[in-house]
Amino acid sequence: MARRRKNRTHLNGTQQSSATSSANLPKSFVIKHGHVGTSLTQLTRDVRKVMEPNTASRLKRLFDDGTGAAVTHLLAFTLTDVAPSLRIVRLSNGPTLSFRIERYSLVKDIIASSRHAKHLSPIESMSAPLLVLASFPPPSPSTPPHLALVMKSFQTLFPPLAPHKLALSSARRVVLVAYNAERGSVDFRHFRITVKPFGVSRRLRRVLQGAATAATTTTTTTRGSGSSGRAVLDLGNEKDVADYVLRAARGASVVDGYETAVSDAASSIVGGEEEDEADVVSLAEDYVGRNNRKGQKRAVRLDEIGPRMELRLVKITEGVPGKEGAVIYHEFVKKTKAEVAAQKASHAAKEKLRKQRREEQERNVQRKKALAGGAKTGGIRDVAGEEDDGASAASSEEEEAEKLPGMKKKR
Repeated sequence: MARRRKNRTHLNGTQQSSATSSANLPKSFVIKHGHVGTSLTQLTRDVRKVMEPNTASRLKRLFDDGTGAAVTHLLAFTLTDVAPSLRIVRLSNGPTLSFRIERYSLVKDIIASSRHAKHLSPIESMSAPLLVLASFPPPSPSTPPHLALVMKSFQTLFPPLAPHKLALSSARRVVLVAYNAERGSVDFRHFRITVKPFGVSRRLRRVLQGAATAATTTTTTTRGSGSSGRAVLDLGNEKDVADYVLRAARGASVVDGYETAVSDAASSIVGGEEEDEADVVSLAEDYVGRNNRKGQKRAVRLDEIGPRMELRLVKITEGVPGKEGAVIYHEFVKKTKAEVAAQKASHAAKEKLRKQRREEQERNVQRKKALAGGAKTGGIRDVAGEEDDGASAASSEEEEAEKLPGMKKKR
């Protein structure tokens, strides 16, 4: 019998570094507070899917994994008399950013309005999205200071991007946070990254990819082992596959009824899938999908999958809810320097009182522990003292018995 070889039981360097880096990733709770209605409840679920996998789809799962204590952010949706609101809380010391949701669209709304949008698959949710910050003004003396804090807050919500360590296959989604200077709001959008062959006509692309849109041809589902559930082209009305591949698109320029290089480009524009040279990249690694190999040219496209929100910053405060400190920024309330100084003094006095109470509680706990320990040792000493008194009393009785006539010493 061959000798059994021992399997490796220790983590190698890559696994150790990945385990260490996963401990430093931001983790979040996405919750709703109070009665918010059906639409806002669904928005909470959609945002929770955006934040996966570093969020808890269920609170029980996060605490079962032992990572509940490492939560870094709390996203809370509430419904006020004016409009829905979103609070982003940085745990455990703050700050807290309060946004008013001006407009929003759910995932089902985006999918219903788009021809290319599809639901997010569980495999795509296993990798964190890439964050893109757009249209924020660069740091300068004239830039409002609260915008820099907004940028930093959104950056810490998602894992930091390391291009030299990022696996190309893990780049599946993009979260766009864009600042609208005209409206003074922040747009939050969610996209899926898709790659398509470049330089190939649309009809040939459909033949290669094995799927067709319902707008041009009907699809059938093949039944059998290995190909169940996959949509294929219905070419039953075609005499030859060349008739389908070379037929000109509607509205494109043709030569003798067939496509040329010009008509091919025009057909892509008519169909709403215009490909620009700037969108074409050479794959540095193998990517997900059919025939997406290293070194091949592919056209990169972003398909919005939702949700979509337009946020207006209302207030930024120090600390967390329940332990809020000074107001750093408020859109509607402006205070003078004297009022700001008085507010800071009030918060400093409250913090001092809170610290004194905490120290007093700690002293009381230590005093009670000392009293409990002293009572235990005192009880032991009392028992020992009673035993000593009993022994001394017995010895004195024996001495008196020896002195009396006719009495013998008891042994």
